[in-house]
Amino acid sequence: MYVGRDLSALSMEPKQQWQEKELGYFHYALSQSSPYLNSEGITLLREINEEIKRRGGLEQQEATWTSGTHPVID
Repeated sequence: MYVGRDLSALSMEPKQQWQEKELGYFHYALSQSSPYLNSEGITLLREINEEIKRRGGLEQQEATWTSGTHPVID
């Protein structure tokens, strides 16, 4: 479960000041709902993608016996 600032609080800050877990959570959430987003939502998702790329991607997690390769953004 995501515990952190909500999107209305984050919208007042530049993406460069977002934490990695915030970028990861909202990237995942907006990507899953992308077919239903309006142009503003698509623009937000694009900006999040650009910030993730600028940072060199999200932290990669390797698979272990107890966890898979899908990152869980909590």
